[in-house]
Amino acid sequence: MAKARTAYVCTECGAHSVKWAGQCPDCASWNTLSRTTISSPTSKAVSGAAPVTIESLPGDLEHRNSTGFDEFDRVLGGGLVPGAVVLLGGDPGVGKSTLLQQVSSHLAAELPVLYATGEESLRQVGQRSHRLGLASADIQLLADTSIENILQQASACAAKVLVIDSVQTMVTTDLPSAPGSVAQLRQCVGRLVQFAKQTEVSVFVIGHVTKEGTIAGPRVVEHMVDTVLYVENDLSSRFTLIRSVKNRFGASGEMGVFAMTENGFKQVSNPSAIFLSRESISEPGSIVSVAWEGSRALLVEIQALVADGNGSYPKRLATGVDQNRLALLLAVLQRHGDLELTAEDVFVNVVGGLRISETAVDLPALLAIVSSFRNRPCRDRLVSFGEIGLAGEIRPVRFGSERILAAAKQGFTHAIVAEGNVPRKIPDGIKVSGVRRVSEALDAAF
Repeated sequence: MAKARTAYVCTECGAHSVKWAGQCPDCASWNTLSRTTISSPTSKAVSGAAPVTIESLPGDLEHRNSTGFDEFDRVLGGGLVPGAVVLLGGDPGVGKSTLLQQVSSHLAAELPVLYATGEESLRQVGQRSHRLGLASADIQLLADTSIENILQQASACAAKVLVIDSVQTMVTTDLPSAPGSVAQLRQCVGRLVQFAKQTEVSVFVIGHVTKEGTIAGPRVVEHMVDTVLYVENDLSSRFTLIRSVKNRFGASGEMGVFAMTENGFKQVSNPSAIFLSRESISEPGSIVSVAWEGSRALLVEIQALVADGNGSYPKRLATGVDQNRLALLLAVLQRHGDLELTAEDVFVNVVGGLRISETAVDLPALLAIVSSFRNRPCRDRLVSFGEIGLAGEIRPVRFGSERILAAAKQGFTHAIVAEGNVPRKIPDGIKVSGVRRVSEALDAAF
């Protein structure tokens, strides 16, 4: 074994430092340098693959394997690509192992699958399989933390799918540091990526998350893999979201919706239905918007509540939308909508626990605030979307025609959008009102 030495590695960018410092010298992050033990490189004869031409590649380059869930295939970009490395992160108990065991059971019907666990015993994995009612007799199980032995066993059984649960428990004999350290994580993930690319074995890697909600370890680990997925679960809801934040084989930002049942995960074929509490909304302070998640439109209900403030500092609380956008909307409403809300408490919420980061919810959020303040409901079966500028103008957003079409399919009869989002051919059954200013949107909504 090569002689080991001590260094400090940044958990954000993976930069090395010979001594500890409060701030990383490369990425300027604070309190991210952690002590680790690394080994000195040894001189070996370099051996590797020879270059090939594009014409010599196999003809099934577009082939993907189905995971058994259409929603999961959507998040992956259409299915599992041979040789892809997928990193799946989420809070403890959110269902990462359950989901991958269900996926492994479906893939095992056509491909050899090796499920390697470093956190559970084989008995625990078997108990979960029987509880979920999975026909997983063809899955090869391995309880080990040695990355060398896992890769050796994967080659011995000719596995085409490898599941690692979890990467924080894996160790390599090349490094004397403890499992979960920065050096171990980077080395183990590097071994898995190299193995996947050379053998075209699809690899699922489960990763723990920190209290900030990011995958534990250096940020360089996310750069090494092909796809990074996050499993999100609201404790007040029985639905689980799987969101793609990076995908080399599909659109990033794609989202899949699942429901956790006694028999494991069940996919939700119509996610818009779960985010709409009801089809007809006639209460003040509620309006339906059309958000764009990944490659599809998603209908969500935006709620607002305006109440008399009890203190000198009125409350401004937003759940599911950007808090800073709420302050911007109130300022625009005061200047261009002739409404004074400086002494009112304002609350905005997205029904269903969904988080929307795009600016298309500006217009519906503003209309919901005005509806609650005036105690007047908006039009029945009304949808709205659009970005609001500081000058009070309504700006168009992307995929306007697709959003209107999705609203028409759900039975909505009126849409208030930016004038630039009015399609040339309006779908049957829906009336589209194009507005340019906030005042025009208020007149059209009430």
